[in-house]
Formats: sequence, C-alpha cells, structure tokens
Amino acid sequence: MNVNELRELTPEELDEKIYELKTQLFELRRKKAVGQLEHGDEVRRLRKTIAKAETVKRQRALNIAK
Repeated sequence: MNVNELRELTPEELDEKIYELKTQLFELRRKKAVGQLEHGDEVRRLRKTIAKAETVKRQRALNIAK
C-alpha cells in the first residue's frame, strides 16, 4: 500500500488499517519464530507499511499538508 492510498483513508479507517497491519505483523513474527515463514522479507515490508501509515497519522495531527 502506498502513501497516497493511506492519505485517502478517513482517520477512523486509518486507525483500523494500522491495527490490521500490526495484527498481521504479530502473526508473521509468530510464524518466523516457529519456522513456518517462507519469505522473511514480508516482515520488513509490513513494518515499512506500518511506518508509512503512522507517518500519515502524525502529519494529520500536526496539520502538515503533503
């Protein structure tokens, strides 16, 4: 998911998306610990997506237009 797609979401939808992404990250980390994760780069990709979403949320809180 790119930043423009995240910016189009309402604040409530953005919060839901962040929660959903963090849940997915938890599951991926659990699979990695057990040894069931085939593609380790998924964890990195998901962490970056969460960071993008958190950045958009923070920009809105500070009223920074991008």
